[in-house]
Amino acid sequence: MISNTIDQEIKQAMLAKDQAKLRGLRAIKAALLLAKTEKGSAEEITEEAELKILQRLIKQRKESADIYKQQGREDLSTVEEEEIEVISAFMPKQLDRAEIEKVIAEVITSSGASSVKDMGKVMGLANQQLAGKADGKLIAEVVKTQLA
Repeated sequence: MISNTIDQEIKQAMLAKDQAKLRGLRAIKAALLLAKTEKGSAEEITEEAELKILQRLIKQRKESADIYKQQGREDLSTVEEEEIEVISAFMPKQLDRAEIEKVIAEVITSSGASSVKDMGKVMGLANQQLAGKADGKLIAEVVKTQLA
């Protein structure tokens, strides 16, 4: 579980006075605590849910970094990119396009999908198998291409 190692990492970052790492770790901890309290219970959230939260944090920071770059604010863009690196360290290895295409081809054959009408079914199965290992946009793009 990611949440178990975050506190230790925060302590190490504080001792090392690594501000970029500390910002990223605190963002992760805050998002995990928020997700835990949203459900209204004290029970742990699943590892799959943690990965989805991390993916959302990375996506938010990428979008912010892009906006900052468009506005010529490289200083703010750099901050976002540093946080992306810290958060990405807790993610499983991201698959490349060829590996994603292979997994989706297997999902399509196992589900019996034949046309774009079956995209929802294939996306559901593909997202389960590729959770945390690939970006949702890329998965959707590959599914659409293979079903077309």
